[in-house]
Amino acid sequence: MNFKVGMISLGCPKNQVDGEIMLEKLNKSGFEISKSIEDSDLMIINTCGFIEDAKREAIETILEVAEYKTAGLISAIVVTGCLAERYQDEILREIPEVDSVIGIGADKDIVKVCQKALLGIQTSFYPDKKYLFLEGERMLSTPSHWAYLKISDGCDNKCSYCAIPSIRGGYIERPVESIVAEAKDLADKGIKEIILIAQDTTKYGIKLYGEYKLPKLLKELVKIDGIEWIRLFYCYPDRITDELIEVISQEEKICSYIDIPLQHCNSGILKAMNRNGSYESLKDLLLKMKSKIPDLAIRTTFMVGFPGESKERFEELCRFVKDIKFDKMGCFTFSPEEDTPAFDFDNQIDEDVKKRRAEVLMDIQYSITEASNKSRVGNIYKAVIDKKEEEHYIGRSYLDSPEIDSGIIISSSRVLKPGDFIDVRITDYDGYDLIGEEI
Repeated sequence: MNFKVGMISLGCPKNQVDGEIMLEKLNKSGFEISKSIEDSDLMIINTCGFIEDAKREAIETILEVAEYKTAGLISAIVVTGCLAERYQDEILREIPEVDSVIGIGADKDIVKVCQKALLGIQTSFYPDKKYLFLEGERMLSTPSHWAYLKISDGCDNKCSYCAIPSIRGGYIERPVESIVAEAKDLADKGIKEIILIAQDTTKYGIKLYGEYKLPKLLKELVKIDGIEWIRLFYCYPDRITDELIEVISQEEKICSYIDIPLQHCNSGILKAMNRNGSYESLKDLLLKMKSKIPDLAIRTTFMVGFPGESKERFEELCRFVKDIKFDKMGCFTFSPEEDTPAFDFDNQIDEDVKKRRAEVLMDIQYSITEASNKSRVGNIYKAVIDKKEEEHYIGRSYLDSPEIDSGIIISSSRVLKPGDFIDVRITDYDGYDLIGEEI
């Protein structure tokens, strides 16, 4: 009998890639991969544990799946990922319906863990984080035309608010040859857009080569036939070099799109976060990038409500957002995480104040986005089709990353399929979305 295994993967794309490698290992060992809880014998919950909201979502998901087990609809539950790594045996104590909890370094043993869980044998172990997956065959969970490509993991930056170094361990990376080989394999499978991910992609190369190698890696990736777009996520502002800017500007396959989580612009707040920068230095970097990379789209994320963020410091952040006019922006409130320095900082901010500040900042961004979208009416963009929705297609230009950004609502007289690249004229906009027609 082939047992059926399902997976719920929460959190970031890096966690998603880990889940895809686990699913392929299970598939090759004879497990049947199911698409729903109801159709599963065992459920794996690949958790996130970065901030309070993520922890809450993970716990709620575990409890929801536990109800299926209590009702006799599934036989076993395995919990892995960042929440499992962070809280370990607490999960087994607090949620007895869970059969096994394993750390991220134990994901390589997922087949044995699942086999034991189905036999009623509880497993709980947490190997060194250096055994975390960096590469491996994957059962892709993304659509057939795009995929994430993890180039490194772990982090040594030690931002004062962040638990990632203690959860995922120190910075590790894989060789250029390994990354290029996986990208070629993805292209052979029909992937046309790859999104490079890591905790800090711009640090790539320091561990293995002693110098930043992201520009060299990009130059190798653009040579791969079949890959049309390469997109960069999680770039640390300190490490965006002139060489990297030049490569992005010169290589047609590299999207003029970059994700730079800035967190804040006030020098005092950034120093307390154990990050570098100030309003002026960050502005200079962003303006330099915009001047050298034609039509660059910049995505960023800000944290509001960090301890010591006075009304004046928050207003400085608002001015910064209005000044730079980011193409894409996310905002989240400071979450005091145990075992991080900022957990015990003085001058903590009231939760209601945090929420109001997040709303204010996102309202500013909405106005910027609306004005930007209005200015794009009449422009023509190369776009990729993601799916059909009623009588329209949903697609994206280089301006939009899948899953997190908006897109283009496209009308076409032709039958199109996911992964098709077409030219689209923008005719209107609706909130964050553009509206266009194929030409």
